[in-house]
Amino acid sequence: MDNHSIAVIGGDGIGPDVLREGQLVLETLSELTGALGWEFQEFPWSCDHYLEHGLMMPEDALDTLKPFDAIYFGACGFPSVPDHISLHGLLLPIRQTFQQYINLRPVQLLPGIRSPLVGKSAEDIDFLCVRENTEGEYGGVGGRLHRGMPHEVAVETVVFTRTAVERVVRYSFELAKRTGRSHVTNVTKSNAQRHSMVFWDDVFDEVAAEYPETTTDRSLIDAAAARMVRNPESYDALVASNLFGDILTDIGGALMGSLGVPPSANINPDGGYPPLFEPVHGSAPDIAGKGIACPIAAIWAAAMMVEDLGHPEESKLIMDAMTDVTASGTLTPDLGGKATTVEFGQAVCDALRKRAG
Repeated sequence: MDNHSIAVIGGDGIGPDVLREGQLVLETLSELTGALGWEFQEFPWSCDHYLEHGLMMPEDALDTLKPFDAIYFGACGFPSVPDHISLHGLLLPIRQTFQQYINLRPVQLLPGIRSPLVGKSAEDIDFLCVRENTEGEYGGVGGRLHRGMPHEVAVETVVFTRTAVERVVRYSFELAKRTGRSHVTNVTKSNAQRHSMVFWDDVFDEVAAEYPETTTDRSLIDAAAARMVRNPESYDALVASNLFGDILTDIGGALMGSLGVPPSANINPDGGYPPLFEPVHGSAPDIAGKGIACPIAAIWAAAMMVEDLGHPEESKLIMDAMTDVTASGTLTPDLGGKATTVEFGQAVCDALRKRAG
């Protein structure tokens, strides 16, 4: 049996609830296959932690996390704490310090879930988004002068390094090749940002020349967003900066039926640090504590974690069980169903047992 140590950070809002169902699925997988063992350690770092201690996480938190095999993360942010404090105090330091420079987010319509796009099926909505995850618009470079005065100035500098752009673009081509995809779309805004985004385009073209078997195209972010809604089938894999990738994958979540569906993997392909797996949706304060949050994204993120840890067959077993449940019509209210968070999670565990039996 392969034993894996997992740091669990439930975080805010619905985060702890959906992660709990993901953990139950992982434990059920271990029980049925005998191939995997889990050592979960939970950490209460969140906005509540900030209100009590003045920090989203302890000063030595990153040292604490580093030895783990992976991090399973719920959500970050709640109305009680300004978003720039919660994000920069918890999730971004993990991503940046651990050089999780790849943020991988699949956009795929699951069986039994209806997309808001009329006439679009699972065959039309199935592509991969690769988001640069450590710099760009989230670099935090800048400041404010003359606060509160009529001539106050705020400056935010977007930072792109050749190292970061080249490695995320190269990863997108390697991912396309590994997953049997033949096309990569480069998303920028180089008509407006004539230095940073033109630089990104240049690096993309240099890397693309090394992959002549993969076709490419270039799309401005506004056109890419419209295209995602009108013609999602035109995408195979796309690569974008930190901000643009974030925006596009929220649209992707809507195409998948709900932001409760898409998962996210924060990866350092070079190794040396634990990867982080999370739902895309955030803390969803409006439904926190109601027991109706959709755990699909958390369970899907758990499946991605299992695959990243070297167990693709077991990962597929989770996904097959989950799609058995969605195809049966068992869905949470955000997807038009009546199942609670716990009921959906239990249904996935039951489907796992049927498949394993």
